[in-house]
Amino acid sequence: MSSKKKGTVGELLVCRNPKAHKLYDIEDKLEAGIVLLGSEVKSLRNRRADLEGAYGSIENGEVWLHKMHIAPYEQAGPFFQHETKRKRKLLMKRQQIEKWQGKLTTKGYAIVPLAVYFKDGYAKVEVGLGKGRKVHDKRHELKKDQDMREAREAADHRR
Repeated sequence: MSSKKKGTVGELLVCRNPKAHKLYDIEDKLEAGIVLLGSEVKSLRNRRADLEGAYGSIENGEVWLHKMHIAPYEQAGPFFQHETKRKRKLLMKRQQIEKWQGKLTTKGYAIVPLAVYFKDGYAKVEVGLGKGRKVHDKRHELKKDQDMREAREAADHRR
């Protein structure tokens, strides 16, 4: 019998990447573990992180997350602080890394972090394999969003 109690499984969302779905068409998603220092974990639990501008890369068969900002943890003191935008290792299965590496050789693909959260006490990153959108694709999405906004405003005005 498991030592974990049922119903204790929970997720604590730390942050999302709002621009990811606007800049990329996400074709594949997966959950990856992330290697962190103690002060980084404490800072993440306080939701002091940002994914804007972050991206992933594959180097020597390992996946790395670059430019993810995790704010310093104040209680850690000056000697035990972490570098805020250091490169962090992601934990993925070898098969998945090889599959994504094949796609990344194709022009326009990138590893995009979508969200950071805690699951069962472990920090996880939801990463996606995205294909960059063209400028005209973005314009089409902006036009669609503006039309929806106008329609909502018109409906609210009628009430």
